Amino acid sequence: MDLPTYETLALDAAEPHVLVVRLNRPHVSNALNTQMGRDLHALWSHLIAEPGGVRCVVFTAAGEKAFCGGGDLKERNGMTDAQWRHQHEIFERAYWTMLDCPIPIVAAVTGHAYAGGLEMVLASDFAYGVASARFALTEVTIGIMPGAGGTQTLPRIVGERRAKEIILTGRPFTAAQALDWGILNQVFDTREALHEAAMETARTIARNAPLSVRQAKRSMHYGLQMDIRTALRFEIECYNQLVGTEDRHEGIASFNEKRKPVFKGR
Repeated sequence: MDLPTYETLALDAAEPHVLVVRLNRPHVSNALNTQMGRDLHALWSHLIAEPGGVRCVVFTAAGEKAFCGGGDLKERNGMTDAQWRHQHEIFERAYWTMLDCPIPIVAAVTGHAYAGGLEMVLASDFAYGVASARFALTEVTIGIMPGAGGTQTLPRIVGERRAKEIILTGRPFTAAQALDWGILNQVFDTREALHEAAMETARTIARNAPLSVRQAKRSMHYGLQMDIRTALRFEIECYNQLVGTEDRHEGIASFNEKRKPVFKGR
């Protein structure tokens, strides 16, 4: 698999159909700077337009301490209002494109995820984390507010009242709390166990029919933004697009022939 290269991201396709994406600024807690915003936007855009053989992404970070500490405030120091808004537009595009990506994204949270770092976790399809990780949306403590989807994604995951407490206080919370509130799906004692669990889940997803996985993700993602009757109709539209695929025929044939299916994504 030919992989693009990015200044602030490290990509690894060591296993078939699974792409590992690491935030790669560990010397500054993987803080989100302008270049990382550009790189993330380019990456998700690439996976939307040209996914190739990628069927699942494991989204994680380099370093031992932090997944992502949020925006790079040293880079932002001294910015004019116009420069700040210009930079934030880049960030907005990166997060929105991540949400639009049809490939499942499993976050493996290796350390602290604050502000924009937590918003990346919330923009993933689901997340696993290490027990020592801490989480927070700290924006109101420095005169701004979550602006990369946090005020919308968090209430949809934890409920409005819990989200208001998290966002309006800016207080950190633990991995155990993140698990209890639905932000994390599982918590692991070590980074090694976390990585292996995320990879095994990605392998499982990648073994399934890729068009089926993408259509199911699409149905859930957009259906939740509709009333129930419209969403049920949308689900059937997604379903019917799979009926004529080669993979649907292969799936039924392999079941009847008592063998593993070989899905080709067509």
